Amino acid sequence: MAETKKAPAKKAAPKKAAPKKEAEVKEEVAPVEEAPKAKKAKKEEKKVEAPKKPMPTEARATATNIRLTPRKARLVIDQVRGKDVKVALGLLRNINRAACEPVTKVIKSATANAINNFGMDEDKLYVKEIYANDGLKMRRYLPRAKGSASGLVKRCCHITVVVKMR
Repeated sequence: MAETKKAPAKKAAPKKAAPKKEAEVKEEVAPVEEAPKAKKAKKEEKKVEAPKKPMPTEARATATNIRLTPRKARLVIDQVRGKDVKVALGLLRNINRAACEPVTKVIKSATANAINNFGMDEDKLYVKEIYANDGLKMRRYLPRAKGSASGLVKRCCHITVVVKMR
């Protein structure tokens, strides 16, 4: 029985030594954690010193794949290029073309972007750029005489508007 008592006593001694090592490890880790905090403080100081970006003076909006040919859209777009936003919207209300509705929506969207995102004055905005590019082209066919067919292209356009403050 004496031998069995000695064996557990030997196992207990290494268990006491192990927590001391963990305490030493914790003490060593603490100084290592302070170093990254000092580096972060230096990085924050550098961020404060960096110059701020200038506020944008123009805002943009794009409508893609409008089911309207670019050629027909350009007839309306040419009427409002360079005009104040309020004048352009007034003109679009009185033009009797299918392209007026999507062009009006894009101009209103660009104006809203300028006001809400960049804090521009609504009364000073004008249409700096406005253009219609080719969009998706849907290829279809038309049946013809004697069982033949001819091609048909249904065109779409992308309308882009840039408004700027005067």
